[in-house]
Amino acid sequence: MSGTLYLVATPIGNLGDFSPRAVETLETVDFIAAEDTRVSVKLLNHFEIKKPLVSYHEHNHVSAGQAILQRLLAGESCALVTDAGTPAVSDPGEDLVRLCAENGVKVLSIPGCCAAVNALAVSGLPTGRFAFEGFLTVNKKNRRERLEALKNEERTLIFHEAPHKLLTTLQDMEAVFGSDRRIALCRELTKLHEETFRTTLGGAVAHYTENPPKGEFVLVLAGAEPREAATVTLDDAVAQVLTLKAQGVRLKDAAKEVAEHTGFSKNELYAAALEQ
Repeated sequence: MSGTLYLVATPIGNLGDFSPRAVETLETVDFIAAEDTRVSVKLLNHFEIKKPLVSYHEHNHVSAGQAILQRLLAGESCALVTDAGTPAVSDPGEDLVRLCAENGVKVLSIPGCCAAVNALAVSGLPTGRFAFEGFLTVNKKNRRERLEALKNEERTLIFHEAPHKLLTTLQDMEAVFGSDRRIALCRELTKLHEETFRTTLGGAVAHYTENPPKGEFVLVLAGAEPREAATVTLDDAVAQVLTLKAQGVRLKDAAKEVAEHTGFSKNELYAAALEQ
């Protein structure tokens, strides 16, 4: 009979957030798979837990995942932990969970901290429907394209960002979503200097231009206002794009111009026009 994989959420700053059930789980498994064993051993030492550690992270998850799977299939139990937060969420642990699911290995979640959910809860923005985007790519072109694709997303959006990239990301967001879009910037969650800064994208850019950011951030961005029903059909909008193109306007620029007054996205108009 195969063993069980436990996904054990770890504190994101305050050790008091580590639950008794999480401690008990780490004490009873056969071994622990950790994102960074040097970080995890500090947590284990604090709670006086002595268990064998193996490394499982983004750069070795293929080979390490197979090794962990074989031990689980042999009947051992394993706890998967990350440096902070919930394993398998924006984390290579999702691949290990998939392997277990494909091979009939039981997976249990030991709930605890999740920075994205904590930030959403204190943001002051709508929480009923949200989309988690994680870290945006460092490539400027790809980052802008991703943000453009989210321009009309009505759900609250959640991003992670490092301090040295924060201002650039905020500037790109302001360019795509507009200066007045509401945002909550949460940093150092659960730690001594925890802060939630509620403002607009324009206000955030101005603030962090003057005040270099410190600490890891979770950005909670208000969704777009509900889009009014289009007053023209997609075919009509594409026809407008093609008319502008015939007048010498670049196709991408024509799609962008028509998108601004029809409610259709630039990308869908561009793609549809290419098929004509």
